[in-house]
Amino acid sequence: MGASVAVTAVAVDAAIFEPNYPKLVELTLPLKRLPAAWDGLRIAQLSDFHYDDDFSVVPLRKAVDVINRLQPDIVLLTGDFVTAPFVVAHRKKAAGMAEPCAQLLAKLKAKLGLYGCMGNHDAATDPDHIADILRSHNIKVLRNQSVPLEKDGKRVWLGAVDDVIGGLANLDTTLQKVPADEAVMLMVHEPDYATYVAKHPVDLQVSGHTHGGQVRIPLIGAPILPDWGVKYPKGLYEVGNLTLYTNVGIGTVDLPVRFYCPPEITLFTLKSSSS
Repeated sequence: MGASVAVTAVAVDAAIFEPNYPKLVELTLPLKRLPAAWDGLRIAQLSDFHYDDDFSVVPLRKAVDVINRLQPDIVLLTGDFVTAPFVVAHRKKAAGMAEPCAQLLAKLKAKLGLYGCMGNHDAATDPDHIADILRSHNIKVLRNQSVPLEKDGKRVWLGAVDDVIGGLANLDTTLQKVPADEAVMLMVHEPDYATYVAKHPVDLQVSGHTHGGQVRIPLIGAPILPDWGVKYPKGLYEVGNLTLYTNVGIGTVDLPVRFYCPPEITLFTLKSSSS
């Protein structure tokens, strides 16, 4: 009887409580090449929405409220706005879920705006349509491109590669306009791409994709992780001179459950070594 009650309690927590209550993770990140003018830049990150009207919408609404209370300078949205179904013929229809997702994300407020990149589920449905929907809601989608942000005459660059799993990422194109001595922040949906990014002059990579495994077993970790999300599945890493952070996401795939891996809102405060 006791074991049955315990199993039921764990199942209820994994299916009802944990997936619906996003956790705020706050980190201070020193970046050697960050200009003093940009010291204290506050970046909020959300990832892996996998929007649906029944499950992911709940933690996403809560995350929007939390971020707006935090008043970040910029918000980064690192892909998988929708879920690609197993039946290929249904995938273009699935891209339509980007509209209600974008409507909710558009409620986010940030002084320097909202920026996003494509994920593998987006790339497998109708990425051009998804990008157009996001842009129509004032979310700037970057696909193998970088844009400069300027403050007091000093620049930092924000870039994003297109989806790695889909073979669409082109880091050389993304960085081609960036001066070699200026700091770069890069959105990449799949974190394991960091091994390649670390060979280039990029300071910070923010990723998602893994969901942290969605289910994590104490002292063991995640029994299942996706391709391109095995080396760096969760949290903060140093990959050579590159700082990498993998956010565990908001939504879920396959089953709407999380265990020892709640949805995440990340808030970074960047620090300059020259400030």
